[in-house]
Amino acid sequence: MSANTALELLNSLDEADQEKVVYFMRLLLKKEKYESLKREIQRRRKEVAQGKVLSHEEIWDRADV
Repeated sequence: MSANTALELLNSLDEADQEKVVYFMRLLLKKEKYESLKREIQRRRKEVAQGKVLSHEEIWDRADV
């Protein structure tokens, strides 16, 4: 399901049902399998704040295409 389709579906629900869906989404995001992604995002945010970002050229060089 695409993100747009999911949003359209969520928007078609009444407010009470939307709140239920959001509640379960939060439960899923708290699961351990997402913790490593959260840690990676936090680490990258710190790097970006310190100016540690790749140039467009560096990204393509690393992609090795």
